[in-house]
Amino acid sequence: MDHCFHGINPHFAMSLAEYFTYLSPTRIGISALLPALIFFTLGSGAVEAHEVQPSEAKNNSPPVIISAPESLRNLLKTHFQLPAEPMMDDIARATFMRRARQEISELLATEGYFIPTITLQSTPDETLVLEVTPGPRALITEVRIEFKGDLAVDAPERRARIESLRAAWPLHVGDPFRSPVWEEAKAALISSVSRDDYAAAVIDESKAEVDPVSARVRLLVIVDSGPVFHYGNIVIKGLNRYDPKLVNNLAPFKAGDPYRRDQLQAFQTKLQNLAQFGSALVSVEPDVAAHQAAPVEVTLSETQSQRISFGGGYSSNTGARGEINYGNHNFLGRALRFSSLLRLEQKRQSVAVAVDSLPNRAGRWFSVGAGIDRTTIEDLDTLREKVALNRNQLVGKTESRIGINWQREDRDPKGGLHQTNQTLVLDGQLRYRSVDDALFPRDGSVIEVRIGGGSKQLLSDQSFLRTYYRHQYWYPVGKRDVLFLRGEAGYTFADSRFGIPQEYLFRAGGIQSVRGYDFQSLGVQEGQAIVGGTAMVSGTIEYNHWLTREWGAAVFTDAGDAADSLHRLHLAVGYGGGIRWRSPVGPLALDLARGQRDGKLRLHFSIAVAF
Repeated sequence: MDHCFHGINPHFAMSLAEYFTYLSPTRIGISALLPALIFFTLGSGAVEAHEVQPSEAKNNSPPVIISAPESLRNLLKTHFQLPAEPMMDDIARATFMRRARQEISELLATEGYFIPTITLQSTPDETLVLEVTPGPRALITEVRIEFKGDLAVDAPERRARIESLRAAWPLHVGDPFRSPVWEEAKAALISSVSRDDYAAAVIDESKAEVDPVSARVRLLVIVDSGPVFHYGNIVIKGLNRYDPKLVNNLAPFKAGDPYRRDQLQAFQTKLQNLAQFGSALVSVEPDVAAHQAAPVEVTLSETQSQRISFGGGYSSNTGARGEINYGNHNFLGRALRFSSLLRLEQKRQSVAVAVDSLPNRAGRWFSVGAGIDRTTIEDLDTLREKVALNRNQLVGKTESRIGINWQREDRDPKGGLHQTNQTLVLDGQLRYRSVDDALFPRDGSVIEVRIGGGSKQLLSDQSFLRTYYRHQYWYPVGKRDVLFLRGEAGYTFADSRFGIPQEYLFRAGGIQSVRGYDFQSLGVQEGQAIVGGTAMVSGTIEYNHWLTREWGAAVFTDAGDAADSLHRLHLAVGYGGGIRWRSPVGPLALDLARGQRDGKLRLHFSIAVAF
């Protein structure tokens, strides 16, 4: 903390050492020892007459409370410690007051109070009151922010940047002086200057000149921007298995470009998101001598290229499950990512393989995959074979995918029409995610839009166009609670649902849909089975009250339905409550919901654990 003090009275300026000298044992002398000598000369009779006297004196010693303006009470309560032991005599009180004056004066100075009055008073009931009168609060009377280095060159763009930096300064003339704000303001200023161009920017000088008597503060900050930095070559450390192109192709800049901190952070994030690396650090050494071509240092920690993992869990949607995953992040020695999955659930069994290319500088990558999926849900048996080729892109908070996939599906509804359908689909998906916490969101939203279709003229048994929209929104209430809203709608344009695989039709019910009803039990009745329809709508309103950081309770209402046309939709309503747990492996929800259509209570639960 930068303070220059002027005009402080001598009593206030007395140092701690001088105070201890004033009350030294030499000065106390015989006068302080004489009462003790008389006391012990009287012998042990006084002690024998009342052995608990010292204990009673300790218990009856008056407490100490602080009397201070309300705005300062929390500060003093948090940072100033009252006596842990009773003050038995004047010496103890004097020692306490020396500490109180020093520590409280320092605390109040951080809030702009430089000449406080601190006294110890005794009330009629013998309570000791530490009275703190802060005195006048110092106000800022002058603010000077000056610049040196390249930023001080007289040019229109530099003048505009300087004006922007001064406008963002939070301490203005007439504001109360607070030391924490002063320090934060300087840190924010140098961070803003060094964000673009000036990697070696420093605060050359800063001071807060305080006149306690007049309660005035003058602020001065001088920033030396240094020269403009330009990127040099990328220097990679810790890369053993992979070609340097894997790293270089992700850089959002090239040699010679002016330094931008946001670009380095984006580069670091891209590297951290790659499965090939466990950690990544990107930095530029602020060496003024190398400012024309500053090396970009990339420090990496590679992960194991191959991994096998096992998992298990349970969901009220599809029952108990177990799974095996195998991944290879250096497939064919070309840093391609190969992944495979075998998952066995009570109502669904699936096997899938995929190969993903590396993302390029624009965040685009390609993937090819194939899989087989078998389900038995609501008396509908399906067996699906699928092959897909996709182009993916991630830019900021938006992820997009466009691809072509072929699939053949064998559907066998109990008591319905047994069919084998095939289709070749051009499919597109867009997802925007903006939440404060990816695992436990409390504020933000997720939007998903999907559109795709096939034609009888091109390897499809039915011509159709499927559209889908989903919006989830989290709104914080108070310090802990959360209001969650969800809405989704879908419609498939087609002459008939027959000939269209179930993936491009709609059913509802269960977790993340309409609780109070079984998984995918809301749809079109075909024989004894429930199959997908061409129209769907559903929504949720849920309130979460967190009792602790980990445990909470929720109440909710869901509504939705799926049918063969919009006018046949009849919303099924489910409502109930549940328990929420922010577990180490992810969010867990246990809900009990009542379906209004049949009046039944149903338990909804989901948990997954990786081994």
